[in-house]
Amino acid sequence: MNKHSKSQRLSPKRREELLRVLEARFKKNMNRHEGLEWAKVQTRLEANAEKLWSLNEMEKTGGEPDVVGHDKTTGEYIFFDCSVQSPGGRTSLCYDREALDSRKEHKPKNSATDMAAAMGVELLTEEQYLELQNLGEFDTKSSSWVKTPPNMRKLGGALYYDRRYGRVFPGHNGAESYYGGRGFRRSPRV
Repeated sequence: MNKHSKSQRLSPKRREELLRVLEARFKKNMNRHEGLEWAKVQTRLEANAEKLWSLNEMEKTGGEPDVVGHDKTTGEYIFFDCSVQSPGGRTSLCYDREALDSRKEHKPKNSATDMAAAMGVELLTEEQYLELQNLGEFDTKSSSWVKTPPNMRKLGGALYYDRRYGRVFPGHNGAESYYGGRGFRRSPRV
């Protein structure tokens, strides 16, 4: 994807601000990415304007994106939303468009999957969510929708995870449900 609409390009000023924020977070949380160097991450970011735009969307909605790994096969750096609680700018969302359309009253403002797609990626998978929880304690007062298997979604359900009582728990709800303390997390690769 080499062509970007103006809405998916950051101004030079915002680009520099975002890179400073990401670098400071990277250096503050070295336990998330031991052995990786910021200069190499920054080089990849600067060469991928659409990924930088996506990371900016994560930052704007409270996700606090940070590097959590490096795929040696592709050379890509893996980012997760690392905010302690589910990103505040992405809460009160039902799971997907089908769930949103099924609500007759009290519709939420959007769905998690639609908002994620507009930001350029999908929800974390269950495996990715558990990887995140190995890096710290997340969602101790909130919960996050995760990518739900099609067979479960077909039956009307959707999965979320949270951390309570020192453990990580999966949960389920009808996909049309939404809560002020439930959002979603993402994982772009750059």
